Amino acid sequence: MRDSYRIGVDIGGTFTDVVVEDQKGSIRYFKTPTTRKDESQAVVAAVSRLIEEWGMEPRAITRFAHGTTVGTNAVLERKGSKIGLIATRGFRDVIEIGRQMRHDLYRAIVKEETPTFLAPREMRVDVTGRIGSKGEEVEALDEKQVVAAAADLLAGGAEVLAVSFLFSFVNPAHELAARAVIRKYFPDVTVVLSHEVDPVFREYERTVVTAFDAYVKPVIDRYLTRLENGLRDKGVEASLQVIQSRGGLTSSAHARQRPVRLFLSGPAAGVIGAQQVGKSAGIVDLITVDVGGTSSDIALIANGQALVRSEGYVDGYTIRVPMVDVNSIGSGGGSIAWIDKGGALRVGPQSAGSEPGPACYGRGGELPTVTDASVVLGYIDPTYFAGGALTLDPKLAYEAIRLNIAEPLGISVTAAALGIHRVVNAQMAEGTRLVSVKQGVDPRKFALLPLGGGGGIHAVSIAEELGMTRVLVPKNPGVLAAYGLLSAPIEHEFTQAVNENAADLSLDRIKAVLETLDTRCAHVMAEEPTEGRAAERRHYADVCYVGQSYTLEVPFDTGAPAPLKTMTEAFYAAHKRVYGHSYQGPLRIVNLRAIHSVVPPLPTYAGLLGSTTGGQVERRKTREIHVRNGNSALQAEIIHRESLSPGDVFDGPAILEQPDTTTLVPDGWQGNVDPVGNVILTFVKG
Repeated sequence: MRDSYRIGVDIGGTFTDVVVEDQKGSIRYFKTPTTRKDESQAVVAAVSRLIEEWGMEPRAITRFAHGTTVGTNAVLERKGSKIGLIATRGFRDVIEIGRQMRHDLYRAIVKEETPTFLAPREMRVDVTGRIGSKGEEVEALDEKQVVAAAADLLAGGAEVLAVSFLFSFVNPAHELAARAVIRKYFPDVTVVLSHEVDPVFREYERTVVTAFDAYVKPVIDRYLTRLENGLRDKGVEASLQVIQSRGGLTSSAHARQRPVRLFLSGPAAGVIGAQQVGKSAGIVDLITVDVGGTSSDIALIANGQALVRSEGYVDGYTIRVPMVDVNSIGSGGGSIAWIDKGGALRVGPQSAGSEPGPACYGRGGELPTVTDASVVLGYIDPTYFAGGALTLDPKLAYEAIRLNIAEPLGISVTAAALGIHRVVNAQMAEGTRLVSVKQGVDPRKFALLPLGGGGGIHAVSIAEELGMTRVLVPKNPGVLAAYGLLSAPIEHEFTQAVNENAADLSLDRIKAVLETLDTRCAHVMAEEPTEGRAAERRHYADVCYVGQSYTLEVPFDTGAPAPLKTMTEAFYAAHKRVYGHSYQGPLRIVNLRAIHSVVPPLPTYAGLLGSTTGGQVERRKTREIHVRNGNSALQAEIIHRESLSPGDVFDGPAILEQPDTTTLVPDGWQGNVDPVGNVILTFVKG
């Protein structure tokens, strides 16, 4: 059998995770430090390691799936491209006016809530020309004004031009004409059109997402180009695939066309991996907590499915891009502990990242972090961090906490480290409430699934805070997002605005729109490496009551005996589930959507951890740890995760150690190994 390999690479704030599956289903993995200045360097270095240390033939790599936070980081760090925005006459300031909504009504000093940093007023120009709500031309486009606007914006330093005209989603003629005339006079400039990025109604939301797309487009393009060139130099011939925020993979070529869809792509991969773990354990209701170096990403999986939102949030701004519903908070292993002006202990959102990293890394970091606290409390073995790839210095961790937290507060270093953990655990628990309690879901009916390098250390504390009694620990939580990349489908989605009352739409009209969308999906899917697998087609409608402003996405099954009736019933049920009530009123179909997916051969989850030694649980030694509010240390048994076999049972206090992560099991909790090697922690006594 010819050797072949499928590779998933997920970049985090501190480590880049690599999972490799061969043609026999065997899976290996490792973690390598993330190169913050150019994240592609860590990926290329990982490939070099596979070739040089593992003897892998680069041409044998048949699939290379990647999750990236480059676009998100460009927004967070304000390192995107300078853009110019061209709008319809009179609508120049839509991006600044927004919806006239304030989320914090009682704030004394009003904080700007619209992303005007994308295009300050001097970088926005409006031009004559207008399309009506039915797609009719109300006023001809003045192409001379378009050229003049482009010239002024480019002279002002614009690297990309974004064009957002009224009702272009109904009739894009003016936007297409604007791009044509701009390219005639400025052939090298990149032009982003709103009807191609977000072809649905609501002028502010469409303008914002178009501006964000333009803002990150050159950044994403440069990153993917560097990465592709680096892989090509190493002899990798497989096409680069990138996971989108909805949870589906696409080629790098298509990712470049709509880069705004790459926001929060890494967390989406983690949720996909968690779905596979839940399926293997027979647990369909999960709350996932992905704890990395800089942040924690929290998501809810109900009945085996993650919720996909029609819009997400990046840096506090609403962006209308379909995303797996992930709540990201600035709490991670590298989050810095500090004391505010009122003398209160705070943790994050500032992070030490991987450069210089926590104080215990010995790379010049002097401020105390959550990881430093974990070392002081005995949770992490300094000689076995990341499987021994990095040796930590506990003295540096101790001194950082002593100087910056313990002495200013007049408490012991141990108490300060426990305080750091209590604060960060409370923040993670609150983030978990936002995806559960806030949405009417009782978290006590769910199991908590930790992933990421730090998830296992905090999982039980979060569960106790929320009254949850089960924690499902995957076999390799620290690389589960990279594993999820190998499980992700290739997926493409297209949407068309309809915006008519359901009673006025014939089934034939709806089917015609969906057939058009299917054709577009099939066209781009034909360019993907699907290996001859047929695509699964799914259709959806964005529906609301007549007179209502916001929609809910519900399935539209054209093969059902009465598709419109089925859609109506699905909407009533969805409205009651989301809002707590519904009534049998008339509906309006705002958008129709087609999604085509090709599911790859799923990796063998049972082989992810590698072979086990079998037999009784092996305990290497015990170690003193401090948990909860206890002043005295407890003796925790140290258990090598690889030594556990299905059916093994152990009691806390214990530490599960494995190369990709560490799991803390306090007293009062019991661990059971299920038939495929997951560890299910259960609360047994208070």
